[in-house]
Amino acid sequence: MKYKSQKVAYWFFALCMLLFSLQIVYGFIMGFDRIGIQGLHDIIPFNVARAVHTNLLVVWLLTGFMGAAYYIIPEEAQRELISVKWAYIQLISLAVVGVVAIVGFHLNHWEGRKFLEIPRELDFLVVVNVLLFLGLILGTLFKGKRQTTTALVLSMGLLFAALLYLPGMIWFDSQVMDSFFRWWVVHLWVEGVWELIMGGILSYLLIKLTGVDREVIEKWLYVIVGLTFLSGVLGTGHHYYYIGVNKIWLIVGGIFSALEPLAFLAMALFAVNMYRKGEKSHPNKIALFWTIGSSIVSFIGAGLLGFAHTLPQTNLYTHGTLVTAMHGHYAFWGAYAMIVLAIISYALPNVTGRKRYQSATGMAAFWLSNIGMLGMTVAFGVAGVAQVYLERKMKMEFMTVQNEISIHFVVLLICATMFATGICLFVYDFIKYGRPTDEALRA
Repeated sequence: MKYKSQKVAYWFFALCMLLFSLQIVYGFIMGFDRIGIQGLHDIIPFNVARAVHTNLLVVWLLTGFMGAAYYIIPEEAQRELISVKWAYIQLISLAVVGVVAIVGFHLNHWEGRKFLEIPRELDFLVVVNVLLFLGLILGTLFKGKRQTTTALVLSMGLLFAALLYLPGMIWFDSQVMDSFFRWWVVHLWVEGVWELIMGGILSYLLIKLTGVDREVIEKWLYVIVGLTFLSGVLGTGHHYYYIGVNKIWLIVGGIFSALEPLAFLAMALFAVNMYRKGEKSHPNKIALFWTIGSSIVSFIGAGLLGFAHTLPQTNLYTHGTLVTAMHGHYAFWGAYAMIVLAIISYALPNVTGRKRYQSATGMAAFWLSNIGMLGMTVAFGVAGVAQVYLERKMKMEFMTVQNEISIHFVVLLICATMFATGICLFVYDFIKYGRPTDEALRA
């Protein structure tokens, strides 16, 4: 750790671990509900568990991105954060908004819009919180001694993520208009600007872990940014096929959605090539595993599995089925969860001063969580294909089909247990590192 203010990142990562663990708990509640074990159903109905599960995903990933920015930007800008005190205030206010939102969901105080269920009054607090965060990050960056491409791409992703939250706050009476702009937030986040954030973090980690020249790595970043904008923006069209908008979106969405895997392919090639070129043998192999793993799994989950059901002819049958859950779980895991776990794995030894590079627990966390998530993806996929055939081709009733495919959720729960064990080990390792110390500062 070069700058004392980088310690702020540790507390964002700690909140991140807490929210991630809570998200997994709600995932299990939904899984048991699916196989008929519904002991908590009266207290936490399935729809509430689902809303909490998906919104926690968004919040813990954003918290992880913020932690990554607080760690990376001071080092890239070569100066301390402009205000550590305000960074802690931002963290506390973020946690408070999250707690209020989750409690509200359990009291049926929400908007009912998938991924954007948070009540409108809390939206304004989110905006204030994010403006404070951006002020601290951009202020640090532009007052710094240098503005690197890595830092600029990361900051650009965070800035656009904030701006794209605004269309989701516009109130429409029309369901079609509401859905149209809701996807500006959801799609352009996860298949647009979040890719820039991932690219920025990936670039930083590869510079540190492989020893390849910054100039070489940052040239690749330009390619990724170009491909992300080329495919991601108009690729939003695959959400518009059947919501009541003009049919032109069948063509636009079909073509540009087919191009979306290119950005993830570029990132996978980018990471593997830099790893091969690297002459530096960094001792933090766990961080390297998460970094390279993220680029490869994101290509499979977000790129290939996304492509598999975004063409109009396929999406006509798979839209809104468990095939979407298959793609969503593996895509979010590879592209965003793994990159957050990668930056945490890299930063922890540096902010705490404890070089636990050879931790068997850390390696076990990597393999168990990845094998578990792969198993969950396969279980969702098999259940989804069966659902498509029975419900969309054979025209069976929705609930009848859900009963027919419930056996796949037993397999899903077994794999989810393996995944959760891996994450518990990661959290255990996080706790074992202890708190950040000033002794970790290096000259």
